[in-house]
Amino acid sequence: MSLLVLVLAVGAACCLGVGFVLQQNAARHAPLGDFLSPRLLLDLVRVPRWLAGIGLMVCGMALGAVALGPGEISLVEPLLATNLLFALGLSRLQTKQPLGRQGWAGLALLAGGVTAFIVAGEPRGGEAVTDPARHWLIVGAMIGGALLLTAYAKKSRLHAAPVLLAVAAGLLYGVQDALTRVSGQRFSEGGFAELFGGWQPYGVLVLGVVGLVLVQSAFETAPLRMSLPALTAAQPLAGIACGVGFLGDRLRADTGALAWEAAGLAAIVAGVVLLGLHPAMPGAGRPERIPHVTVRD
Repeated sequence: MSLLVLVLAVGAACCLGVGFVLQQNAARHAPLGDFLSPRLLLDLVRVPRWLAGIGLMVCGMALGAVALGPGEISLVEPLLATNLLFALGLSRLQTKQPLGRQGWAGLALLAGGVTAFIVAGEPRGGEAVTDPARHWLIVGAMIGGALLLTAYAKKSRLHAAPVLLAVAAGLLYGVQDALTRVSGQRFSEGGFAELFGGWQPYGVLVLGVVGLVLVQSAFETAPLRMSLPALTAAQPLAGIACGVGFLGDRLRADTGALAWEAAGLAAIVAGVVLLGLHPAMPGAGRPERIPHVTVRD
């Protein structure tokens, strides 16, 4: 793993984590009538704190995209999962809660899981799969899963909806990261003509907008601790599946390495959940409001 990829990926995680906290602080004041509607973004765009959070998220995505140039998606995605550490850090400043056993355990599991997966798997590049059927099978499975989760979330509304929407957004963001890497490769090969001659950059844009609506809907209906862990856990799993499935990423496949890779991924998920449920994470309920009132910073 190069130092450049490490710095870019951790920098991206920092921007994403802080950006998510700022977004949720603003989104929880949004009208419930905007749930799963593009109107939600139109309301939130008038809130300076939300715009700051979006700016940081865009910076994080840009740094992540640069990291995906020299780095494999199976390497970058676990590092991006550390965004929860930065989200927890900002939340601690807001809530004044100490880490305690839960926080330290979550931190150890997340850091140890990322280290175990990278050291055991030794992610490295390879020849991308040229069979379009395999591309569409994996991408379709991710997008189809996101659509099913969103449909069920719309029916369940304020109960399981935040978690389901966060998982759906995580799946879409994982695919978006994979398409971002493909777009970068096309640009390096033939410039803008080659880049915009394929469908991948348009897919990145569409997935980004849809994922943003899902995330903000999850943020507006529940505390951050209910949505961010699911989002943070789903995105790297989807990204790694795309990387290994059709981008040509290779991981060590002997029995010992596979066991450590699985243990590392399990530790990442467990650490994400522990940190996401930490009392320092914003947990205030939604304030009472008249449904048609617009958001306020």
